[in-house]
Amino acid sequence: MQANRRELVAAFAILGLSPAMATRLAAQSAAPLGKAQPFSWAMLQSRAEQLARRPYTPQAKVEAAAAIDYDAVGTIRYRDDKTLAGGIRLFPLGRYAPNPVGIHIVEGGTARTVPFSADLFTAEAGHAPPLGIAGFRAMTADGKSDWLAFQGASYFRTAGAQDQYGLSARGIAIDTGIDGREEFPAFTDFWIERTGAQAYTVHALLDGPSVTGAYRIESAKGANGVEQRVSAVLFFRRDVERLGIAPATSMFWYGEGNRAAGSDWRPEIHDSDGLALLTGAGERLWRPLVNPPRPTLDSFADTDPRGFGLLQRDRAFDHYQDDGAFYDRRANLWVQPQGDWGRGQVMLYAFPTNSETVDNIVAFWNPADAPKAGQKRQFDYRLSWTSTDPTVVPAVAHAVDEWTGAAGRPGAEPTPGARKLVVDFVGPALAGLDRQSGVTADISVARGKMLTQAAYPVVGQANRWRVTADIAPEGQGPADVRLFLKRGGKALTETVLMPVFLP
Repeated sequence: MQANRRELVAAFAILGLSPAMATRLAAQSAAPLGKAQPFSWAMLQSRAEQLARRPYTPQAKVEAAAAIDYDAVGTIRYRDDKTLAGGIRLFPLGRYAPNPVGIHIVEGGTARTVPFSADLFTAEAGHAPPLGIAGFRAMTADGKSDWLAFQGASYFRTAGAQDQYGLSARGIAIDTGIDGREEFPAFTDFWIERTGAQAYTVHALLDGPSVTGAYRIESAKGANGVEQRVSAVLFFRRDVERLGIAPATSMFWYGEGNRAAGSDWRPEIHDSDGLALLTGAGERLWRPLVNPPRPTLDSFADTDPRGFGLLQRDRAFDHYQDDGAFYDRRANLWVQPQGDWGRGQVMLYAFPTNSETVDNIVAFWNPADAPKAGQKRQFDYRLSWTSTDPTVVPAVAHAVDEWTGAAGRPGAEPTPGARKLVVDFVGPALAGLDRQSGVTADISVARGKMLTQAAYPVVGQANRWRVTADIAPEGQGPADVRLFLKRGGKALTETVLMPVFLP
């Protein structure tokens, strides 16, 4: 997971043609396709199953692509007059995407291969020529932007509701967080079928040392973002210790809670600011993201989870002040399992970063029963890429800010060996409540102890309550803090799960 994110998605947003170039190429013919061959979802599953019975062969790599760096790949542009299936354009190979993939266009139950030809692309004079196809993207109706992209291993992502790429999804995660053992199975072939004006069904073949898979990903762009239905049928070549289903990969460098981690002038830099969970029992959990001092792995046990995902709750431009990357517009990614997923755990892996170009956050579902060689597994789920928080409901207040700082009274000497944690909740469930309403904070601490705590409404702020606690971690921590607001025996807020590290 320590690959530079530009190494994984280097060409996602820089390959558009200028209007002048588009005009000059308007008379050119469309991309030629190969001979029609029968294709179906059942056929792809059978192909993946047969592939799993054979020894793994790594994807072919074009060595000459190593000479095409991040800047050079931007000089190779797919010709828009060669657009496929009403809006599909292709990515060229480059240093950070050197493995060719197969592209096939599906219509009426038959598939036609898109043969690679240098004529599919234009290359600026004096720069490297196009060498192959690394992936594809789906263009918006006006052809000026793209809303869906597949490139690099099993990574894919959408631009959500605000035309802004951010975090990525993956087809699968294998042994994430196990030192030196993580695998990155890859989508080697894609079958693309247009199903609407801004809708595609993408079938993909996955191959890796431990697993093969057949994927069907139905994607549709609407006014509120992008919705995807995913069906993954997996065939295991060998035992897998830690299987990650519906993985999401994001970046968290620093936010309001860890300002000291940022060397940049911008107040906050992150694609997502928390992991949200809606458990099978209906409990709502919020785990704020942190940039940890060392790699961490958190596990949240559950049975038949209703949903989980990495969200960007903070959507105020002035909190980021970024007029180029627009972190306030980054999409949320919410996973809704379909069918019974049984026992398992949502896992959150994070490692330290000092750059916004490194994706240092991964969240995924890990089934309790680890797969064995020769087994077949199927997982169906929905992915929602939106700018609205799918976990916010009027009956339960939600966390909007989390800070850590010196423990003790402001203006006094800091309490040694402790940190102050501050969490703010907002929501209609807190309306009309004051200090005499019997509202208390329910706080528990693992691997540490709580020294002081308080809960009170924030003066002048409607429906906003603040919880403060001084926490003393054991050793260098982290202490794991679990807290929510309640009134009598009724919870008023979601539960916040927060790690507290000593500086």
